[in-house]
Amino acid sequence: MSIVVTGATGHLGRHVVRQLLDKVPADQVTAVVRNRDKAADLADLGVRLAVADYNSPETFDALFAAGDRVLLISGNEFDKGRVRQHTVVIEAAKKAGVALLAYTSAPSSLKAALADDHRSTEEVLVGSGVPYTLLRNGWYHENYTEQLAPVLEHGAVLQAAGEGRISSASRADYAAAAVAVLTGEGHENTAYELGGDEAWSFAEYAAELSRQTGREIVYKPVSVEDYAAVLAQAGVPEPMPGILAGVEAGIEKGELIVSTGDLSRLAGRPTTPLAEAVAVALKG
Repeated sequence: MSIVVTGATGHLGRHVVRQLLDKVPADQVTAVVRNRDKAADLADLGVRLAVADYNSPETFDALFAAGDRVLLISGNEFDKGRVRQHTVVIEAAKKAGVALLAYTSAPSSLKAALADDHRSTEEVLVGSGVPYTLLRNGWYHENYTEQLAPVLEHGAVLQAAGEGRISSASRADYAAAAVAVLTGEGHENTAYELGGDEAWSFAEYAAELSRQTGREIVYKPVSVEDYAAVLAQAGVPEPMPGILAGVEAGIEKGELIVSTGDLSRLAGRPTTPLAEAVAVALKG
């Protein structure tokens, strides 16, 4: 039996693998990667590597074994049919008879187009008969704290979310929840709505940046259309400007407020405060 993590060299995947090693022996962890060279650091930790690609179904043949617990981290290739990619993994897991397949989805409250592939994948997974856990991850702090250069350059947080609030958390927080499910019991056929303990607004985010930098940083709300145009001008490839702008509209409607407490309960600790994430990012 292995705990198998797909997308293991991604930002979230690396957190999951490293946190798993605090719970189980390294030889019980399999990291699924597309490029073995990019996973050298994981191999050095003693985990097993399996090379596979969501776009090549044959690479998942015999990758899983009966009794495995699998974390399917959603793909980020929006132009290559994510539901089809995810279905490849689900079908391989079903054929192998895995004990559990956990999927990183999106909050059920999010109605933006970004959630469409997640809802469709959930339908495939639930209908497959594979024991499942839906990890409906909210927004990550890092979606913002890793994009501070233009904010600091212009002294402004430019978003299209109005006065909407976000229950974001760190990637490490969401990874801790995934690890709890993969190493724990009683999570079969369950959905968890995951978000940070404290919701915040972009005005509060700008104020926190001002406090920590000692500079005046303001929040400048713009229209959804203007926000998409700014992203496109910055070189964000299609279809992402429209998708991300749609999320902004959802934030204004409160669609990324998650108040269940599921994330901190699974992680066994409070979620990372936004101020802490900002501090880490500013230290670079």
